[in-house]
Amino acid sequence: MKKVLFIVPFPKRINPSARFRVELYEDALIANGFECKSVFFWGDKESKTLYKKGGLLTKSMGLVMGFLRRFGTIFSLNKFDYVFVLREVTPLGPPIFEWIYAKVFKKKVIYDFDDAIWVEQAQGANAWVRPLKAFWKVSSICKWSYKISAGNQYLYNYAIQYNTNVIINPTCVDTANKHNVIRGQNSKRVVIGWTGSFSQLVCLEEVIDVLKKLDKKYDFEFVLIANRNPELALKNYTFLSWNEASEIEDLSKIDVGIMPLPDNELNRGKCGFKLIQYMALAIPVVASPVEVNAVIVDDGINGFLCKTELEWYTALETLILDVKLRREMGINGRKKIVDNYSLQSNKDNFLSLFK
Repeated sequence: MKKVLFIVPFPKRINPSARFRVELYEDALIANGFECKSVFFWGDKESKTLYKKGGLLTKSMGLVMGFLRRFGTIFSLNKFDYVFVLREVTPLGPPIFEWIYAKVFKKKVIYDFDDAIWVEQAQGANAWVRPLKAFWKVSSICKWSYKISAGNQYLYNYAIQYNTNVIINPTCVDTANKHNVIRGQNSKRVVIGWTGSFSQLVCLEEVIDVLKKLDKKYDFEFVLIANRNPELALKNYTFLSWNEASEIEDLSKIDVGIMPLPDNELNRGKCGFKLIQYMALAIPVVASPVEVNAVIVDDGINGFLCKTELEWYTALETLILDVKLRREMGINGRKKIVDNYSLQSNKDNFLSLFK
């Protein structure tokens, strides 16, 4: 029996990347004769406070414990055939552990990332750590890896510079057993929605003026699902605190899902996961045509791609007024996800990383 050690940042069911790029495939791996073990860096307590202001002592203790956990994994490496690294082994410092895994223990390191993590970034409560992040390490880890799992073509193009053994492994959902709740479209008050983490709330600045203009003319509800409430000044605004247990139920309240995204190097690495979640639930979408968004969304068929405020206004107005079009686009969108971005369609591609 082959054994896989998954190196992930957080405990199970917390981190979106781990949930849909690692945990989603565990049953498939087990069914194909693999034994899986995951080891996290941050504990439950630190996970809840990491991106909030204050709590320096808790964060510092969590950082120390995380490095101790990583040090402890070295003593069990010989038990494993593959080491699957999600994004990075440690959040700070150079890639010492990755080097040990690949060069000292000669392990087959599979390196997975779903963001342009080589681009310097650190904002909000943790901006002070930017000098310690060692963004340059991504290229080194790529060079040392046995295989690289890149979330989209843009990430693939970066990784292929350093390693020829790269596959595109899109972020997927289980359309058979979880993302399978099809509520249908409201014929009365339309619900426009957005979901994401607090760090992505800034993207809403791209469309807030459009939403305010529509708000003056039409009676619609705007639902925002996140881990922080930006308290948007809209007439019918509802904030839902993100919760893994109610995630699908909350998303299914939405009639039109949006994904505004400024076009920059960091955002070009995004894997369009919002769109994948919306469309899997037969929700038509409106999105910025940044990199993979333009691959996921077929303009005019399962949603609209918009660059300007006028395009955003026209697309949202059209969907507010046309319930039949929303239904048709929703059906088309779900088919696109089932065929291209589902666990069922991507399982063999993922398993190929271990061949």
